[in-house]
Parts: sequence; C-alpha cells; structure tokens
Amino acid sequence: MKSLRSILSEIRIREDRVSRVTSDPIDEACQMTAYLSELLQTLHDHILAHGFKCEADEIEFFREIKPHILGRLLYYNKVFRIETACPVREGKVYQKFFAGQLQELKQEFKEYACGTQFYRYYRSGRSDRDGDYFLRGRINFKEGLDSYVFEIDREFSTYYDSKVARIIANELTYAYLVSKISTGEAAGQLLPNSDSAKEIFWTDSKNALIELIYALHATGVISHGKIGIRKIALVFQILFRIPLGDIHHSFHRMKDRSGTRTSFIDHLKLSLESYMDKGL
Repeated sequence: MKSLRSILSEIRIREDRVSRVTSDPIDEACQMTAYLSELLQTLHDHILAHGFKCEADEIEFFREIKPHILGRLLYYNKVFRIETACPVREGKVYQKFFAGQLQELKQEFKEYACGTQFYRYYRSGRSDRDGDYFLRGRINFKEGLDSYVFEIDREFSTYYDSKVARIIANELTYAYLVSKISTGEAAGQLLPNSDSAKEIFWTDSKNALIELIYALHATGVISHGKIGIRKIALVFQILFRIPLGDIHHSFHRMKDRSGTRTSFIDHLKLSLESYMDKGL
C-alpha cells in the first residue's frame, strides 16, 4: 500500500498535468473526477483482495488515505456541477451566483458537520477513538447516523471515512468558491478591516508571487502538503489583496522561460545571503 504522501504527490502531478493541457475548469474537473474515481476503484480492489497487515494500517487507510482521495473526488464533482450551472462568465450575476453557492455550502456545513461529536473529535486531532471510527464493522447505530450508512460498502468503508472526506471536500470547495468571488470582497470578509491590515500588500510582480506559491506547494511545507495549490494561492491573494487570475496558465508560461525559470526564487536566495553577510 502506498503512503499518503506518495498518493498525494501523484494526485498533485496529475492535477498539474491536466491543468497544463486545459484552462477550462469544467474539462479539468471532468478529467480529475475520472482519474480519482479510477484510483479509488483500484484501491477498493486491492483492499478486498489483500486486506490489511494490522489494525494500525487499516486505521491509517480509512482516516487518512481514502478520505483524501474521496474528498477530492467529491470536490471535483462539485466543481463540475457548479461550473456547468453557472449562467454567465463574469459580472454581477456571476458574482451573485458564486456568493449564493458559498452560502449554501456554509448552511450545509452548519446542518451536517458543525457541532457534531465526530467533527469536534476529528478537528481536535484526537486519536483515542480511532478504533471505533476507522475500523470496519464498528458502526454504532445508536448514535443516530445519517441514512446513507445503509448504502455504504462495509468492506471498503467505516462510514466515518466518508465523514472525513466530506470535511476535506467542503474545505476545497470553500476555497474554490471564495476564489471565484472578487478578492476584495473575500478579503473584507476574512481579514480585519483595519489600517494595519491594509498596510500589507505585495510590491513585486504577480508572476513573482505565483513562483513563490508554487515553490511552497512543491516542497509540501504547508499543512504537510495536504492542501492544494488553489487554497495556498487563495491565502496569498487575500493576505496581499491581489487577484492572481489563472495561476496555472501563468506557471506554465514560466516553465517555458528562456534562461533561469526560477528568477524570483534565485533573487530571494541572493538577497538572503547578502543580508546574512551584512551581519558578519
């Protein structure tokens, strides 16, 4: 069985490959949905054929590995449904549509996740009840479970792995929807509207910031590499109040640069070394 890091790395490589050949979010979502669905089926067949070596491996699979694949599958399917339902490409109607989708997501979160015992358990990083939640055959029907528990494949699900997958999918969908709404409005909602916050802004080129974002993504230093490039980009867009547009397209243009392809990262290195030398 491959590790979570290895599987997430493969998914990121596929995401980059797909974004390289298409700038259409509908086509990208469709291709990633097909890929992740096939990957999940491959793991399903492997588990049913070989099982797990020990309970620790089973818990890791249903707490970490499967939810991150299923969560992304749910996310891309959601993106496909939203994009194909969007009435226009830009303007106030466009903004209103995605703002409405964001409100629906928040309401869904309040109804199905926020405040539940399992959500608090998972968010707190606890592991003392992992045996109850992430081993097959441990479903407790006295806890008042969602009705889809009767539809799951109990050889390939503990029920709670689907809960984690929905949490991951909601996080990804939230980042995607906020990125669709104007960066200024998003910043107003997520950052304090104070003079000190307004003093923080990016003074180099957008390409320089995109290069930095991809470097952080490629090294997996943010959240152990478990979040996607779009979510990282969203954080920087909100922090610096700067719209970056299609970061994938900009990144692939960088890859075709003549000479050095990492001009900003090279500049950072030289600047830091120079700063260090001043203190000698």
